[in-house]
Amino acid sequence: MVTEQLNSRLQHLSAAARKGLFQQIRRGLEKETLRITPTGRISQRQHPKALGSTLTNPHITTDYSEALMEYITPVDIDRQHTLDFLQDLHRFTFKRLDDNELLWPMSMPCRLDGNDSIRIAEYGTSNVGRMKYVYRRGLDVRYGRIMQAIAGIHYNLSFPDELWPLLAEYAGVAQQDSSAFQSDRYFALIRNFRRHSWLLLYLFGASPVVDQSFLAAHPDHGLEAIGPDTFGLPHATSLRMSDLGYQNEAQSDLHVCFNTLDNYVNTLTQATQTPYGPYQELGVRDAQHQYQQLNTSILQIENEYYSDIRPKRVARSGQKPSEALAHGGVEYIEVRCLDINPFLSGGIDVEQMRFLDVFLLFCLLADSPEISDEECQALDANKLVVARQGRHPETRLSIDGHSLPLATAGHQLCDHLEAIAVLMDQGASIDQGTSIDQETPQADIKTPFQAALAEMRARLDHPERTPSARLVELARTQGHLATGLQLAQAQHDTMGSNPIDQGRGALFAQQAQNSLVEQANIEASDTVDFDTYLADYFGQAVVAS
Repeated sequence: MVTEQLNSRLQHLSAAARKGLFQQIRRGLEKETLRITPTGRISQRQHPKALGSTLTNPHITTDYSEALMEYITPVDIDRQHTLDFLQDLHRFTFKRLDDNELLWPMSMPCRLDGNDSIRIAEYGTSNVGRMKYVYRRGLDVRYGRIMQAIAGIHYNLSFPDELWPLLAEYAGVAQQDSSAFQSDRYFALIRNFRRHSWLLLYLFGASPVVDQSFLAAHPDHGLEAIGPDTFGLPHATSLRMSDLGYQNEAQSDLHVCFNTLDNYVNTLTQATQTPYGPYQELGVRDAQHQYQQLNTSILQIENEYYSDIRPKRVARSGQKPSEALAHGGVEYIEVRCLDINPFLSGGIDVEQMRFLDVFLLFCLLADSPEISDEECQALDANKLVVARQGRHPETRLSIDGHSLPLATAGHQLCDHLEAIAVLMDQGASIDQGTSIDQETPQADIKTPFQAALAEMRARLDHPERTPSARLVELARTQGHLATGLQLAQAQHDTMGSNPIDQGRGALFAQQAQNSLVEQANIEASDTVDFDTYLADYFGQAVVAS
């Protein structure tokens, strides 16, 4: 049952929805993917120069390692445009890879040859480039490189500017400080996201198994032999989001508060200023007096904090994310818990994006009380049990203090999402990308959001339809490595069979050239040494307004 207050909010927004308000949601994708050899090993080659500078190219860069590509799409209201742009980034890359390299299509990495086989990403000789490199060295000495070979998709979303006055009107809030109201509402979204994100792990988790080489960093992994050189858990959904993924001891006691912007900024800032004993023992410099980490704090920088969702604001060059948030408020949110779906070109599709939009709008509009420490522990436990055994028929979750079967809890949540999907479908006649979504039955085109919800709801009763279940079945017979290679080649052939959009191809080529020039200009313009640059960066005052 939809709560009375949520239903009242939906009625208040109904007229604007019919005019297409929620078709103006802005979104962008960031997708990570490893470059691999034809035999499925992680590439040891340098990032292809034909793709431009990883420091300054706006759409093609690297994440942790030189082999871990990161694609960044521009902000767009059209889901299909976003997906097409992402796929064209793949096509542009395919034609510029060396030695028949492929792009690994899964979140958990390909065959690794130990920690040193993962080459740290390089960004040139400028101060900002050196800082990015040293930060990654710090991740290595703190957590090891193997964890950093994991890949995912980040879903960035912001709601239309016209929505906030409507919500303020409903709440009876004067809009003297619109950025503060907007930030408060985004933090309400984040709290509800943390309550309900276990459903995303179940529906979209696609990392139930790992190659045996990944386990060199996890001797006490507790996994089972699943297939050839492959370990996992038969009912797992997302080992990437489990205790085998982005986890570390230093952050286990770090309680970042998502209740208010002030608390969030202050907690993260404190973590970047609080020394941690084991990191102090390592020291900032190694035996050769080279930087091996930026500092000895719990977090070197705010981005080191691993979370399944982040409040975000575009920062100026050299500006801390926390400073940007403190002074300007939340501009958009970044969903970070999504695995790459290896059965989809690009790792995501329009249907999943529609469901995510419904889910996130629900999180924004539903009641969202502050999260206590006790509730926080229960939410973390829910996510861990879903990540490790979400498809087990006896899996139960703690929902509002009650123990419920996962399917029951999922259907209850989908009942709430149904009301949101109906609201969004009121403007579906002008929904971007509807006519291109070929897998949606023609009869459902007029209600694409309800159709997306219906497909995801069906996975609660038919777990075999989830990508994690499909991967486990393939891994049983073929193993993780062979399955990944097969899907990598299929994606290469599928996307490569369609020509790149000529305009985008020309844009990518020009950006690659321009980015190399821009990197050279940055390197030539540095006026202070690296020590001074770091001191200036960490000396920024961060005071939440």
